[in-house]
Amino acid sequence: MSDWMRDQLAAHIETAEAGDALIPAIREVGQLLCRAFADGHILYTFGNGGSAADAQHFTGEIIGHYKRDRRPLGAVTLSTDPTTMTCIANDYSYDDVFSRQVQGVARPGDVVAAFTTSGRSANIVSALEAARANGATTVLFGGGDGGPALEFADYALLSPSTTTPRIQEFHTFMLHALSEMVDAWADGDKEFA
Repeated sequence: MSDWMRDQLAAHIETAEAGDALIPAIREVGQLLCRAFADGHILYTFGNGGSAADAQHFTGEIIGHYKRDRRPLGAVTLSTDPTTMTCIANDYSYDDVFSRQVQGVARPGDVVAAFTTSGRSANIVSALEAARANGATTVLFGGGDGGPALEFADYALLSPSTTTPRIQEFHTFMLHALSEMVDAWADGDKEFA
């Protein structure tokens, strides 16, 4: 293995070890999601670029399933509709592509989860602000200090890194851990939820 690959692996391991401190917060968000689904609420996810892929991955695990055969749960990724995205970007601005959708669909009891590596994208920040204004609960999957998006996050799951690859790798760990909790709850296993 070349030196740069060893360096990347060492940085990944360092981030994973530092992530141990986030386990209580991850569990708290998992319990939040289980309560929301129990009450018939919806999870809305979104992000830009690779973070949009993470948001879509999370939605897929919730609607489909993670490891257990269970009923589908309500989840929608806002970045997967190109017609709506380009309509809003064209008629308003790209900064509004998520906030307009959140204003239209998110209600009290729903959970709105943003995936972002920096927390600085205007479309992420405005969507979390809109979600909070609508009475939804907001979850930020971020990194570093969370950026301006942190101001509008009811729950912040911040990867313990400031580099995009490590942040996104830890986002994947967190969304898998949450998916395991939701699966267990939906399957009646109280040990996880």
